[in-house]
Amino acid sequence: MEARPRLLLVVVAIFVSISAVAAAVINVKNYGAHGNGVNDDTKAACGSAGAATMVVPPGTYYIGPVQFHGPCKASTLTFQLQGTLKAATDLKRFGNDWIEFGWVNGLTVAGGVIDGQGAASWPFNKCPIRKDCKVLPTSVLFVNNQNTVVRDVTSVNPKFFHMALLSVKNIRMSGLKISAPSNSPNTDGIHIERSSGISIMDTHISTGDDCISIGQGNDNVDVARVQCGPGHGMSVGSLGRYSGEGDVTRVHVRDMTFTGTMNGVRIKTWENSPSKSNAAHMVFENMVMRDVQNPIIIDQKYCPYYNCEHKYVSGVTLNDIHFKNIKGTATTPVAVLLRCGVPCRGLVLQDVDLRYKGQGGTSAKCENAKAKYLGYQFPKPCP
Repeated sequence: MEARPRLLLVVVAIFVSISAVAAAVINVKNYGAHGNGVNDDTKAACGSAGAATMVVPPGTYYIGPVQFHGPCKASTLTFQLQGTLKAATDLKRFGNDWIEFGWVNGLTVAGGVIDGQGAASWPFNKCPIRKDCKVLPTSVLFVNNQNTVVRDVTSVNPKFFHMALLSVKNIRMSGLKISAPSNSPNTDGIHIERSSGISIMDTHISTGDDCISIGQGNDNVDVARVQCGPGHGMSVGSLGRYSGEGDVTRVHVRDMTFTGTMNGVRIKTWENSPSKSNAAHMVFENMVMRDVQNPIIIDQKYCPYYNCEHKYVSGVTLNDIHFKNIKGTATTPVAVLLRCGVPCRGLVLQDVDLRYKGQGGTSAKCENAKAKYLGYQFPKPCP
């Protein structure tokens, strides 16, 4: 991800080089925010010292791009949203994101509604068909933060991703409600890249793409009790597209429900990778699939475009991947697809019971995948 141009500092100007220790509660209406859904609130700004809480009271706040940047000397910083933030619809005003929280330690973002007003922008998204597309703005980006809490936030209709985590350490996300129409392009719920110590719990995601996408360079990702669907399901990937990508390690996904999604759990890597990397030590367990097209899928020949070169196998090596206690119904006969570019190592399927909802039995397809099967029921395992 390229460096971002500095955007307008909106709603609040955040605490660069704060030295005082007094706690403060800041109401943005006291600093010029209108909250009436009409006025452009990109001129309201405030600053404080010490442990601070910024409160956005009930109301609708129409804002353009905003950055909340540290570093901060405040012990804690809380952004308490009680109202609704609505994004401007003019794409010329935006860079790669709309609301950006960066370089802050001890940040909490809580409550409220974040409305990206993306419907007007979706027709301009060419990424599903063009490799050199212009990326539309993500609603909320967390970048280079440590010890962050995000809770009870509602995100609707982003122009691109709902939330993205880039180079963050130790973030806990819970109680989120994330939604967009099923035909909205690239509206991933939460995208994670080059981060560690990620916890996503007790969240509902219904959107047009992946509910959670775990990109390159991540370590120690824990996802639990997430309801996903409709949309594309959950993915690790896509990996191996760019040179110098980092490994993905220690991913634990558990106690999830997928309803009407295109995929359940998917690992996807590009062919023709310019460099080598690893995706290893992953556990996906206690999953319920309800009318899912592809409940379990490994695709190391991933390419979403019409014309794809199949010159070289993926440069991503998969190792120590466990699928455990995964049950439910598939809407296509192939409920398990394991398509490895190079042999997957340490692949285990345990207590899998997936039934095709149509006529005939459930099947599995495998390429270069030597898996171990334990307590396995349906579909019949690959030879």
